Formats: sequence, C-alpha cells, structure tokens
Amino acid sequence: MPLETITKTITAEEDSSTVRHILKAKLHFSTHAVARLTRAENGILVNGRHARTVDILRAGDILQVETGDHRPPKVLPTPGDWPLPIVWEDGHLLVVNKPAGMTAHASNFLPDTPTVAGALAWQRGTDFIFHSVNRLDKGTTGLMVVAKSGYVHDRLRRALHTADFYREYRAVCLGCPQPLRGTIDAPIGRDETSAVARTVRPDGQRAVSHYEVLLPGEALSLVKLVPQTGRTHQLRVHMASIGHPLAGDWLYGTEDPHLIPRPALHAYALRLTHPVTGEVLSFTAPLPADMRRLVPES
Repeated sequence: MPLETITKTITAEEDSSTVRHILKAKLHFSTHAVARLTRAENGILVNGRHARTVDILRAGDILQVETGDHRPPKVLPTPGDWPLPIVWEDGHLLVVNKPAGMTAHASNFLPDTPTVAGALAWQRGTDFIFHSVNRLDKGTTGLMVVAKSGYVHDRLRRALHTADFYREYRAVCLGCPQPLRGTIDAPIGRDETSAVARTVRPDGQRAVSHYEVLLPGEALSLVKLVPQTGRTHQLRVHMASIGHPLAGDWLYGTEDPHLIPRPALHAYALRLTHPVTGEVLSFTAPLPADMRRLVPES
C-alpha cells in the first residue's frame, strides 16, 4: 500500500531542535502518531537516513515523515455506479458532494444502506484509505471531507468547530422562524424514548447553532444554518426545538414523502485550512433539485 509523506526543510530558527519537537510542535503529530512512526521501518528519515525522535536537527536538514496508514482498511466495497461527485482532491484529502440515501460508514441501525466508504472502495480499490471528517446523516446532502490518512484526519478533526474549518448548511423548514436571524443555544442529549433520537435537555452537551432566514415563506422557508458545535442531529433538533422542524424530517417533525422524502438539509459551503500545505480551501455545492423545488426562488 503506498504511503503518503510530508517533507520539511529545517529552518535556521529550528536549528538544534529534536526530531520529536518538530514532529509535535511544527507538524502537529499526536503522541500516538509519533509512537507509530518510531515503529515504522522508514517512518522518520533525515537527509534520506533513518532517524530517531531524540536526534538533533540542523538548519537545512530534510525531514521526511510518513503520514499514511500502515494497516489495510476494513471497508467492504459497495458495487454500483454511485453518483458521488468528487469536488476536489489531492494526495492528502478529498471533498465529495454526498447524495441523499448514503451514510458515511456502515451502521448497525442501517445495515443495508450504501456508504460513502463502500462506494469509494468500489471506485478506488479496497486499499483506499477512508477517514470521514465531517460526517453527514443518511438524508443530508452536500460537502463532506474524506482524509486519506490518520494523520490528516486527526489534524482536520481537531480543526472542526474552529475558524480553520467553517461549515454552512441550507435547510428548508416548516413555517418561518422569528426573528429572522438568531442563535439557538440549547444543550442536546439522548432521547431516552428512542434508540437514535436526540432532544434538548438541561443535562445535555452544550450545542450552539446560528440561523438566518434567506427566503421567508408562510408554509416553507429557506434558512442558512451554521453549527458552532457538532452534536448528533444538532441542526435538526435545534430547528424543531424552536417550532420549525425541517421539511421531511420524520424523526423530529412530520414525515411527508410527497413533499420531500428526507430531512431538507444540505451541506452548502465549506472552508478549511489544508493541514499539510496550509492553503485555505473554499467550496460550495448548489442546492439539490428536491430542495430547490420547495423554494423555487432559490
């Protein structure tokens, strides 16, 4: 299995640093990842030669570090011609525009549901490394980031809910929230009457969502949603908690397959700082047809 690498030239300011210091302070490897590198045959190279974490580096040295996974993935490919557009890709990560009806990973609750992991394994081969960063529910469409190594996954997961990883959604909700712009700060925990549902409850985890009505309507409104935290079903629970559940949300609102056969939620915009190159990447995914039909002016 090919392994991705990161190459860094040691600067004058970094002269006399140990390999461990550069790995943790400059390249942001976790303690677990550093330990894994020390066990790999060519996990750490300096000027093309095997190096230890205690070795001293000099200005101009070339540090090369493996970022790839050493264990093969345990993902079964899902045969089929899956509509899974790749929005952007490089050697470290990719961004897909997920359709409705797919989960990120296999789930005990939805054992027969096709997965993004399985579709990519079918398209790319069973050795394709899959780490989902911002997981989307089965019914949610839109932008989803997949890391190609545990290192990149760890960096991006730590960036979630910070300025380095901005997510913006579009939703169609029932009625029209008032005021037209606001913040929902309501803790979310498990609904003890359901195996999958969540609910607002005082002993739940803090959850904050920002909303802005883009197209107000008496029956249906198009809303911009920005999650500040990342609780399970957060946006769906929060909109239902203020009396405006998402159209088609069978779990927190009213199931209406004639209106839309899924919760009307779409991961519309994404901005992240690339964990390896430092480049700021920005993407948008147009509203899907089933949601455009509900709010024609969009």
